[in-house]
Amino acid sequence: MDPVAPSASTSRHRLAFAGAALATVPGLLIRASGASPEHWIAALVFGLAVVGAAFLLAWGAEVLQLDLSQGLSIAIVALIAVLPEYAVDFVFTWKAGQNPKEYAPLALANMTGSNRLLIGIGWPLVVFIAAWRMRSIAKRKGYEGELDTEVHLERSHSVEIAFLLIATLYSLTLPLKRTLTLFDAAVLVALFGAYMIRISRAPAEEPHLIGPPLALAVLPARQRRLAVGFLLVFAAAVILVCAEPFADSLVQTGEEFGFSTFLLVQWLAPLASEAPELLIAGMFAWRLNSQAGLGTLVSSKVNQWTLLVGTLPIVYAVSSGALHGLPLDALQREELFLTAAQSAFAVAVLANRSISVKEAMTLCGLFLAQFVVGAVLPDHLHELERIGVGILYLVLAAGILFRNRGVFGRLFHDGLSTPVAEMVREDEGDRRPASTAAFEALIDERQS
Repeated sequence: MDPVAPSASTSRHRLAFAGAALATVPGLLIRASGASPEHWIAALVFGLAVVGAAFLLAWGAEVLQLDLSQGLSIAIVALIAVLPEYAVDFVFTWKAGQNPKEYAPLALANMTGSNRLLIGIGWPLVVFIAAWRMRSIAKRKGYEGELDTEVHLERSHSVEIAFLLIATLYSLTLPLKRTLTLFDAAVLVALFGAYMIRISRAPAEEPHLIGPPLALAVLPARQRRLAVGFLLVFAAAVILVCAEPFADSLVQTGEEFGFSTFLLVQWLAPLASEAPELLIAGMFAWRLNSQAGLGTLVSSKVNQWTLLVGTLPIVYAVSSGALHGLPLDALQREELFLTAAQSAFAVAVLANRSISVKEAMTLCGLFLAQFVVGAVLPDHLHELERIGVGILYLVLAAGILFRNRGVFGRLFHDGLSTPVAEMVREDEGDRRPASTAAFEALIDERQS
């Protein structure tokens, strides 16, 4: 495939690469020197290194799609994109195999936090940015007619939504268990494998490259491949070197200052690992290619609910040298229930392949409301808060399911059996404006 010509100065984009690389330097220096800074400083420095490496991984993975077959690029990019989160979760899970009492409660904390962050902030962010941009452009051009500010996904995205629904339904059984077992691992990893086989049948398409990846995309093929290869290896090495001290420093910071270690791992670590995905999705939405932005986040959610959760019992079994499952205490079961319930509501909203501003406000509002309720309620009622919010998600999901019950049959048919190439051809014949220029042209046409 030939890269798309850059729309902005490549020198500015190369500065972004340099900035992300420089963010990793302090963490690497501390690791190389064996220095022992204050715990909170170590958490900040190593967290910054993970953020920088995560951006490099995300950018390199985007450009990688220019040089690989469609199916192979999808598989590799899917794994690369979630490497920072895998690294942090694997550290805690491996340590749990040696010290279950201290680390088992933290094994799933990063996963539940990042999952809820993607849906509660990431999905609404795409809708809000795209809607604001459309209204701003329409106002500037003096257009006062109706605007469709919903974010619509193409029919081919039924694959991701259908597999996310299946993974969510299975995840609702996990809070009923005392351990996350190797059987759960087999089911979830197999589901991920089926998902990868399904999407690998999609015909090759030109990747939508925006921002810093364009600085690599315009290079001659040989230079581009060498640069991308070096970038991915360097970023992966940084994450492998810094993930463990980052995780340890979070725990030690919590103990030193009396913060909840669980909350630090659940929310601070995901901010580091999810930052690139949220930024890239926001950039797509800003350029009014909102379906690409939302589609990226939905794909990431599938990966997290299947491969990430599925591999944790395997890591625990190898570390502990036993076949019994990863222990789930009461807090983890409650968090899993809340995360699965939020996912059920989100999939119900997205079953018709669109999200409105009102629906996005509901997703974001419920996510933020949990923090408000948690801050008001005393500690001994937090269990009721998590379960209550989870039940509310499920009730809302059931209402949408009943109202739109005819949608789910087609969703499963398209997602699991309709040839992907057929859906892609249909999408090509009925595409909505996917760029700022295309939307402006549509407004001009309506005014003429």
